[in-house]
Amino acid sequence: MTERTGNADDPAVGSDSDAGDDTGGENTASVGDASTGGSADVSRGGDSDVDLAAVVDEGPVLLFDGVCNLCNGAVQFVIERDPEGKIRFASLQSAVGQAVLDRLDLPTGELETVVLLEGNRAYTRSAAAVRVCELLGGPYRAASVGWLLPRRVRDRLYAFVAEHRYEWFGRKDQCTMPTPELRERFVE
Repeated sequence: MTERTGNADDPAVGSDSDAGDDTGGENTASVGDASTGGSADVSRGGDSDVDLAAVVDEGPVLLFDGVCNLCNGAVQFVIERDPEGKIRFASLQSAVGQAVLDRLDLPTGELETVVLLEGNRAYTRSAAAVRVCELLGGPYRAASVGWLLPRRVRDRLYAFVAEHRYEWFGRKDQCTMPTPELRERFVE
């Protein structure tokens, strides 16, 4: 799997802390702007009928493993701290989730990362987690210090937790269905 690089001007991309990183740049990709060097244009192409540009037009979307108890807990955490509903959600198992994974050349069977779609950007792994905290604002913006850590360090920690998440937190047999009150925050 190849990492994709976004604009060097983006504060999440090309920071000095990642200068020695050999994986090719921050774990973000372009969603709607193919002009960024090496970025995937996630809004067009592929075999899916899902219009990803329309999905992100309504605001950030957090894609998560719908059968993972840790991931479902994280979604509930975000929902409780985002009363305005700025962040919406979709499971990686959904048509939207599968289309995004396909366009980012990520495995669609082995769910190894959360993905945050925001504007024309797709954040993965630790970058997605840090960016979600920034979007929540308030005390959660303190997670922005995560950008100071080299991506390799952040992503190794992320990968360690992701590898053990079912063992530590369990998993469901099927994706959790949102309550009727929250259904409008979930993209299908």
